[in-house]
Amino acid sequence: MGQALGEHLLAENHTLTVFNRSPEKVIKLQQQGALIASSAQDAVQSSDFCLLMLSDADAINAILDSIEPDTFTHKMIIQMGTISPDESRSIAKRITNYSGRYLECPVLGSLPEARSGTLILMAGGSDDDYQTALPLLTIIGKEPQHIGRVGQGSTVKLAMNQLIAGLTSSFALSLALVEKEDIETEQFMKIVRDSALYASTFDKKLERMLKRDFSNPNFPTKHLAKDTKLFLSVAQQLGLETCALKGIDKLLDKTLEQGLANTDYSALYSGISKPK
Repeated sequence: MGQALGEHLLAENHTLTVFNRSPEKVIKLQQQGALIASSAQDAVQSSDFCLLMLSDADAINAILDSIEPDTFTHKMIIQMGTISPDESRSIAKRITNYSGRYLECPVLGSLPEARSGTLILMAGGSDDDYQTALPLLTIIGKEPQHIGRVGQGSTVKLAMNQLIAGLTSSFALSLALVEKEDIETEQFMKIVRDSALYASTFDKKLERMLKRDFSNPNFPTKHLAKDTKLFLSVAQQLGLETCALKGIDKLLDKTLEQGLANTDYSALYSGISKPK
């Protein structure tokens, strides 16, 4: 996602400084005109806005640990990964204690949306920080949404990713049943498309599931598994019943055990149904 977002910002003629702990991953962006920082501290020092596009809170805190606290003074840190509300609030406190500014802004969408500037953005933070970041956010996504205070943007993002897990696993199970009974797939899909049950993600994942081709993922299975466990943890704290999602969590673990961690999350189908 960081690579795709960087390509979009460069295409919009913005000055972009990039740091990645794996230097080989920024070669393409460098060729497209990005400046490459030798450290996270250098990246923050050279920028007014710092976008964090990292996999989890541990990765975020590891990066922050490598930066001198006074480097954050008056800098705007925009956290765009999927983390829990409490993790986001903890990071916000850390940044503001360093006299920096913090806005959470997780995104919904994948690589095509990042490259085209059409991500769905769910911001959490003060209105002042949101308004400061808004000109940049409108380049990244259409009609950014200010959900509320820090933690609430992260909450909505977890809610959306829970829907991804639920819709995908439910569709995969129904499709597997139809396939096992030798029912024509297109006949089944016509009924689904004509019903109130239809979601466009079904057609987006249909061919991958039928061909069992989960390569070149826009969103890997391992990240959906991580986000599902995050949702379960937050929901447990709030006293929500999560028995249905716990089953999907087990299905994701089974899919990971098949060596499909880095494949598209439609690989859930493999966890449900073995090939004939």
